[in-house]
Amino acid sequence: MAEPPRPPGGGGAGGEGLGRSRGGLTSKLHLSADGRCRPLSLLVTGGQRADCTHFNAVLERIRVPRIGPGSPRTKPDSLAADMAYSNGPCREYLRRRGIRHIIPETTDSQTARLRTASRGGRPPCFDEDRYKKRNTVERAINRLKQSRAVATRYDKRGYVLLGTATVAALVIWLRA
Repeated sequence: MAEPPRPPGGGGAGGEGLGRSRGGLTSKLHLSADGRCRPLSLLVTGGQRADCTHFNAVLERIRVPRIGPGSPRTKPDSLAADMAYSNGPCREYLRRRGIRHIIPETTDSQTARLRTASRGGRPPCFDEDRYKKRNTVERAINRLKQSRAVATRYDKRGYVLLGTATVAALVIWLRA
């Protein structure tokens, strides 16, 4: 019998989405959400994986079908994220794809930019009103956790957890 395909970025324990963290073997669900707290893309990795390392993979999985003919949308209009994503590679990826973003600058990158004087460039723009909307991802996670199977995370294999979270996301989309 053939082995089921493994999701990319599974990390740890042979690509099963398991990884060591303080709580033992765990898995982590990375996602993006729209303004109405509906999940747009899901990715399961090992529990020890940092969020910013899978930033590109989560954004590249976004597929929003258009009403009528045409290929699905793959690029969001804008993005709000917290300081975990304020590193250079994440900002460069967003600039390259032409995605407007609101990510606060960390204090160490501020001091490094100011230390280089005029060569440091101008600070990234920051709109506090748009930044307040970054909690839509947290609210989307809470909506996913209304499904008991996602909240308890008894599924040990990454592709099973991804399937369970996908079904919960479909329910959210159908209710919206």
